[in-house]
Amino acid sequence: MSLSTKHLLGIKNLTPEDISLILSTAAQFKEVLQRPVKKVPSLRDIVVVNLFFENSTRTRISFELAEKRLSADTISFSASASSVSKGETLLDTVNNILSMKVDMVVMRHSASGAPHFLAQHIPAAIINAGDGINEHPTQGLLDAFSIIEKTGSLQGRKVAIIGDIMHSRVAQSNIFLLNKMGAEVTVCGPPTLIPKHIAAALNVNVSYNLQETLQWCDVANVLRIQLERQNQVLFSSLREYSLAYGINRRLLDSLHKEIVIMHPGPINRGVEIDSDVADSKQSIILQQVENGVAVRMAVLYLLSQRSN
Repeated sequence: MSLSTKHLLGIKNLTPEDISLILSTAAQFKEVLQRPVKKVPSLRDIVVVNLFFENSTRTRISFELAEKRLSADTISFSASASSVSKGETLLDTVNNILSMKVDMVVMRHSASGAPHFLAQHIPAAIINAGDGINEHPTQGLLDAFSIIEKTGSLQGRKVAIIGDIMHSRVAQSNIFLLNKMGAEVTVCGPPTLIPKHIAAALNVNVSYNLQETLQWCDVANVLRIQLERQNQVLFSSLREYSLAYGINRRLLDSLHKEIVIMHPGPINRGVEIDSDVADSKQSIILQQVENGVAVRMAVLYLLSQRSN
């Protein structure tokens, strides 16, 4: 079996069969990561460049570790320390790198659609590591993998995505994937942080009541408030937001059932989620980080096979 696409630009472009193949391959690589020798030669002689035009810690390190575990040759690129800071265009930057015979490009960019632009102009396989407020496909995949690992299935699962839906590429990738794989999705947050027509456009339920949403769901994926992407005041204060939409121990105890807590990170502790929730046995936040390496290994491996 192989993927239907040469690139991973977004979950929107994947078929359910593609998603199932990536997740099943990730399960095999997670087994590899439990061994004393965690390295396999699957990407030997493949050159991967990590192009991060936006700050990142977890995603960049996760990709670099996945590449090393697969024995790829890697080059890491930071825009602030490159000729981009001198005015070089995105296409010129990538063409210069490709002249060094690069096979795959992992790219994060603040502009929505930047990986799609590259995919139209260069021959290398492109993996979108986050583009603007559009998509973050590997995060959507690792979240799905983590839900399956914890609950057994996505089919029929009730998943709440809570917080800054308006500015979240993670939310969009999760919604696309969960809908394709038979889960039911509710988005919850202040009206100012939820796009007006999202219910019809993306086939989700919309709620502004956190307690009702948590009572409904099996899994709560809590998003960070992305102040850096907000160009106007969308709620009165972080304290007010936390009082209305922050998840704390008291709130979870009032549900009389146990739900799974997720967060893509970085966590604003005491704002969208309290420490006694983030560090509780209901939380699978650290498992998400661990699963990210296996999922990215799967994506790199399958795309390298597709391009051969």
